[in-house]
Amino acid sequence: MEDNCRCNCTCNCRENDNNCTREELMNDVRKYNFAITELALYLNTHPCDENALALHREYAKCYRDAVEKYQKKYGPLTIFYPCNKWRWLEQPWPWEGGNY
Repeated sequence: MEDNCRCNCTCNCRENDNNCTREELMNDVRKYNFAITELALYLNTHPCDENALALHREYAKCYRDAVEKYQKKYGPLTIFYPCNKWRWLEQPWPWEGGNY
């Protein structure tokens, strides 16, 4: 994974992924998911806006990086992440006090 993302990630874990908490990493995933979704909606009506297109590409990369960091440290966010064990079964479910 490259660290040339210019998206000003909120947690200070560019140098060392171990500095980020689970909550910080999840907040980055949510933040970039929101940003690329909103930019996509804007681009539906402004498809020639080069600045918005560039920002969408940048945030999409940041989103992929954030998801990768989270999944490497805490396990899959979706069924599409390759793993040999369903780690989310080990965590508390939302009704058992889990947050994610």
